Amino acid sequence: MSPTARLLDFAAARHALPPAATAAARRLLGDTLAVGMAGSTAPGADGVLAAAIGWGRDGGCRVIGRSQRLPAPAAAFVNGFQIHCLEWDAVHEPAVVHAMSVVTATLLAVIDRRGGCTVDEALEALCVGVDIAAGLGLAATSGLTFFRPATAGLIGAALAAARIDGLPRERLGDVLGLAYSQAQGTMQAHVEGSVALPLQIAAAARAAVTAVDLASFDLAGPQDALEGPFGYFKLFDAGDLASYTGDLGTAWRIAEISVKPYPSGRASHAVLSTLAALRAEHRFAADDIAAMTARVPPLTDRLVGRPWVDGMTIAYARLCLRLLAALMLVDGRIDPRRFTDATFGDPALRALGARLAIVVDANPDPNALSPQRLEVELKDGRRFAVDIPATLGHPANPLTEAQQAAKLAFCAELAAEPVADGRLFTAPEAYLANEAA
Repeated sequence: MSPTARLLDFAAARHALPPAATAAARRLLGDTLAVGMAGSTAPGADGVLAAAIGWGRDGGCRVIGRSQRLPAPAAAFVNGFQIHCLEWDAVHEPAVVHAMSVVTATLLAVIDRRGGCTVDEALEALCVGVDIAAGLGLAATSGLTFFRPATAGLIGAALAAARIDGLPRERLGDVLGLAYSQAQGTMQAHVEGSVALPLQIAAAARAAVTAVDLASFDLAGPQDALEGPFGYFKLFDAGDLASYTGDLGTAWRIAEISVKPYPSGRASHAVLSTLAALRAEHRFAADDIAAMTARVPPLTDRLVGRPWVDGMTIAYARLCLRLLAALMLVDGRIDPRRFTDATFGDPALRALGARLAIVVDANPDPNALSPQRLEVELKDGRRFAVDIPATLGHPANPLTEAQQAAKLAFCAELAAEPVADGRLFTAPEAYLANEAA
């Protein structure tokens, strides 16, 4: 049996989720929905909603953090944007895939369109879709050129949505092929700090819904979309699909996903959380710092080691470690409302950020975000050096209950509208399922 056939069998099969996977799914789903709610007031969110309304007003699918309801493709698009636009969504670090984002946005839409489903169906579909999205990233042996959270996320989301819509196993090859045929989004948006980056997540969620719809009307897609001569692992990523599909279902990848404590690029979080911990323990002020050195893998430098530049965009700023470190030292947190021209032009902040040197280590893995090391020298001569094997929010270094509760409360504070459905916080799996039909 080919690796693609194994993947499609996994996507179609019924699964008895182990308790660890179920617990991770509930926790990460609540985090993802809250982040999507916070994203409803992010720059660009109103424009994305207005564009989606223009595609069709008649629809019963929810938009996170808003009272507006839209047709499924439009709702998936808006929710995908809102989930990723603050750079606060959970990520599978070894895969370098925001594996929850496209899958959650897509499932919300197709479950609402169906009129609801059971909680078990919703969680099973979520875990399968997340597993496939992360698994495609794990199978990659090359660095990112295309935006993997969108390309891999689309394929996982489409196959998860096909489960909810009840498509039989023999149609899943078409769903996969039709999803792949719509895959897009490169790292150029990341390099430039363009709002096109979360729009690529949005487009992937819409494409996942579309792929299932087309397959349900008997349209066929290419059947060797992953391993063919012009398939995913030839054009989007180099890799070996069999390295993922060989043990499908034995280790659920959703339990490996990291939660983001801050609304910024995940690669910045090791430095940010360590700065916060050092300040709390040793009680120094930002002005007490003489120098800082972050020793990071090549990918971390590529993602967040960018210079502080004049006229930077908000999206660029979320990926600028020097700015983020300065904000953490001054504010004690990363507040998306601080991403303004006044902040970017603050000479004192910029001087503080300039005290951070970013040094690339010899890590040979093109997809590694860790380990990292932070060294801090104070003006009084004190020195601190911290090795960071697992960043705060990683399964090996999880947020405390208080930290997670504070994040959810902050998300609610940023939402466009008050939370109308309390299940979003208290029972996110019931919110996703939207009451069994």
